[in-house]
Order: sequence, then C-alpha cells, then structure tokens
Amino acid sequence: MSHGQRPALIAHDLVRVRGTRRVLDGISLTAAPGHRIGLIGENGTGKTTLLRILAGVEEPDGGTVTRPPDLGFLHQELPFTPTATVAAVLEDALLEARRDLADLDRLGTALASATEDTEEHARLLAAYGETLERAQDRDAWDADRRALTVLAGLGLDRIPHYRTLATLSGGQRGRLALAALLIRRPAALLLDEPTNHLDDAAAAFCEEQLRTMPGAVVVATHDRAFLDAVCTDLVDLDPAVDGPVRFGGNYTAYLSTKRAEADRWRRRYDEEQQQLAELRLAAAVTGHQVAHGRAPRDSEKMGYGHTAGRVQNQISRRVRDATRRLETLERHQVAAPPEPLRFHAPLLASAAGDEPVVTVRRMVVPGRLRLDRLDVAATDRLLVSGPNGAGKSTLLAVLAGRLAADGTVRRRPGLRVGLLTQDTSFEEPRRTAREIFASTVGPARAEAVPLSSLGLLATADLDRPVSALSVGQRRRLALAMLVADPPELLLLDEPTNHLSPQLCDELEEALGSGPGAIVLASHDRRLRSRWRGREITLAASGVPGRSVT
Repeated sequence: MSHGQRPALIAHDLVRVRGTRRVLDGISLTAAPGHRIGLIGENGTGKTTLLRILAGVEEPDGGTVTRPPDLGFLHQELPFTPTATVAAVLEDALLEARRDLADLDRLGTALASATEDTEEHARLLAAYGETLERAQDRDAWDADRRALTVLAGLGLDRIPHYRTLATLSGGQRGRLALAALLIRRPAALLLDEPTNHLDDAAAAFCEEQLRTMPGAVVVATHDRAFLDAVCTDLVDLDPAVDGPVRFGGNYTAYLSTKRAEADRWRRRYDEEQQQLAELRLAAAVTGHQVAHGRAPRDSEKMGYGHTAGRVQNQISRRVRDATRRLETLERHQVAAPPEPLRFHAPLLASAAGDEPVVTVRRMVVPGRLRLDRLDVAATDRLLVSGPNGAGKSTLLAVLAGRLAADGTVRRRPGLRVGLLTQDTSFEEPRRTAREIFASTVGPARAEAVPLSSLGLLATADLDRPVSALSVGQRRRLALAMLVADPPELLLLDEPTNHLSPQLCDELEEALGSGPGAIVLASHDRRLRSRWRGREITLAASGVPGRSVT
C-alpha cells in the first residue's frame, strides 16, 4: 500500500442532537495521512463530541464515518482498570509493533519456502509488503527504544513500572495515556486537549513527536502555541456564514484569515440589512411618490384621469417589484453574524501613592514555597511562571491573604484584592449566572457594567443556573465579577484555561489597560512569550529562579 493509498479518516454530514440543540449540524471532515487538523472554537461548539464520533465512542444522529482500522483516541482516562500497572499499559502500547515484526518473520520464512510465480507466492508477497509498510509507519524496529524516549520526554521515566494506575496522580495518568499513543503510532490519532498535563519541555516533545507521525492527526485544543507548532490545517467550529470553515495553515495564519472572514460576513450582513430596509420602504412608501402630488391644471383636466391611471399603474408595478425582491431577499438573506465573546474589562481600580501594594520578605510556606523578596507596585504587571508544583498558586493565595505564611507579607491598608482561583465554586449553585453576578457586584455596578457587556458568557447562558454551567463557564463568571467590580490588585491563576484561543487573545489585550496591579500565574506558552511586563520564574523547589523586567 503506497503512501497515497493509506486510509484517510472521513466524516460526512455528521449530525448530533442533544435535547433541542444541534451540537453538530452537517459536519464533514477528511483527515488524510500526514495532515494534522486542529479543531478550535468556543466551548460548546462540539469539538469533543466530534472527536468521540470520529473515534466511534459515540454514535451520530446522522451522517457516516469511515475510519482506518488502526485508530488511537486520547481518552480522559486510560481504558484500563485502576489495578493495572504501568508495565501493562506499555506492553499494550508495544503489542502491535511486536506483532508486525513477528508477522514479518513468519511471512519471510513462508516466502522463502514458497515457489515463485505461484498464486501462493503472490499472496504471501502482497501480505509481506502490506505488513512491512505498516511496520515502517509504526517504526516497529525502534518501538522499545521509542517507549523509553517517550516516557522520558513526558516526564514519566522515574515512575516504577510496577506502580498501579490507582497510585498515579491524574496528571500522570493523562501523560501515560498520551505516551501509550505516541509509542503505538496508529494510522489515525485523535487527541482531546493533549497538553493539559504537560510542562513546557513535555509539550515541545509531544509536538515534535506528532510532526513525525505519518498518519492523520485530529486534535481539539485551546493551546495556541501547540496549534502553531503542529497543525497543517484548522477547522473552526464557531458559527460562520457558511458553516464550519477549514483553514490551511497554523494558528497564526488562521488569525488573519478569521478576521477577514468575520469582516466579510459582517459587511455582507450589513449590506443586506440596508437593502432590506430600502426595499421595505419602497414597498410601503416610495412607490407612491411617483404621483406628482398636485392638482391638475386647467389645460390638463381633460386628460387627467388617463394620466392618473398611468401613474397608478407605475406605482403598482414598482410596489410589486419591490415586494417581490423583498420576499426573495428575506428568504435567502445571510444569518446575522454572532456577537463574538468580547472581554471588555473596565479600568482596574487605581491605588494611590508610589509605595508597593504588597511587600514580601523571607516568606516561607513549608514544603511548598520559599520567596526571599517581592514588591508589587500599584500599576505592576507581574507574570509568575514555573513547572507544576513550583508554588505558583500558593504564591497567589498568600498575596491574596487566603493562605498563612512564615516571614513578612505586608499589604497596603484597605487594599482591595481579587483572586481568580483554578477551582471555581459558588455557594448557591441553583441561582442563575446573572443573579449571582448582580448579588456579588451589587445592583448599581451590575447595571453600570452588565454581565452581558463583558462577553465572557453567551447570552443563552446568562439565565441558566450555575450548576448547569461547564467548568470553563463558571470560571468566566468568576472572572466577570472581578473585572466588573475591579480591585486594586487582581490575582489570576491560569486565567486562559477553558477559554477559546480567540478569547485568550482578547484577554491578553485587555490585561494591558488600566492603572491597577495584576499578578498572573500561567503555563500558557503563547501568553508568556508575548508578555510585556515583569516575570518571576519559580523553580520546582519553590525557590524563584529568575526575575525579568
């Protein structure tokens, strides 16, 4: 089987309905070998649902999927029992490569003893060729060494292979599931948020592995750096004038195309609305203005009735023509472009004076964080980075006054502090997002800065109980309350988690305005690469490694 004959992953006209909502509405997708397709869009646009249908885990309500026989899907949890060992997972990942090598040995032996130019020899030769190409795609001869390389690249090489899955953390299990697929190298690979549990080095390693995959890759992710590094194509599932749009290229290429597409849709819609307004006016009013609107002169009185009739015919013709054009345009008019989620943060509160709003000296949280010195100025923009476990969240909790620490932590008297944590919960989950927002920020502020104006929640979600909202939507609500009633010190822990790539870009731009202080902890590689303020990097031991101005 030549490269061009390798099976593609093909979906045609997929429909998936949940309740009264069409999560997927006629989606078609072809993922050819060598193509790496990124699925992007707001939460709720159906990225995970599409992956599950492509994988065969979930059935569509309409449409078809043609899959290569060898397909790998990154589940949220490994498809093994909690008592299974790391060794068992690795053995399973290596099973196909070892089977291919065993088949090659068997077929080679059979070929050597088969008589040439016979039907049996031709059959064995074809089977050998097919198995050889499959083994080459999987790089079967290198599978055992690759397993060691992948485990090291994903930070799993120090975990004893006798450990059971039940004894691993959620992050370790997630990385092991990804490792198993990278070791297998299936003909088609489906990944849902593959970088969620990866640090910078592991994410870069994963990207390099995926770029060398000969098969098709389809990935849903919010990681903008990953989209840039890996994808040959992007499919945007956000609403568009002609449905989901496929873009050739990576995330940077997509951004400029997306803006141009959105501008074209808006212009087309605005032009059609203007035409509709003019046609409605023509049908109702303008046609009657053909009449001259004056009394007949004496010299015209004999023929006036005839002239008036002719004018009335002209009026009727023009009205009928306008009405026909109006009906046609109304039937075929382009849908209104959705109002994109926009993060329009008001200015942060300004803290008076030049002295720092927070001063830290010789601060220690035993076993979690050690920091000798930190001053946060009234208009500071400070990025806190570092690997998982370095103490980023701990530092924010200490600055917010929610966690006690040894040493000195001084806040300016009366300082208003807001903290966005990674785990968001509300005391009254049955209340709607709009109600909780209003009760938190107060009626006056809720009226001055309505929740809908911040663009962090879709209109349809404003009056849903928060218990019905996703994790990401609840975090957006918490963020909305912080920016609507802005503190003097805003502390954000991984604020781009659960945001679409486009909203992440808008959030970054919004954080640059206003006089208040912001301390932000993030592993978001694109955000960090574009950060213009100060940076402090915490080492794994909790000791700050470097501070960049």
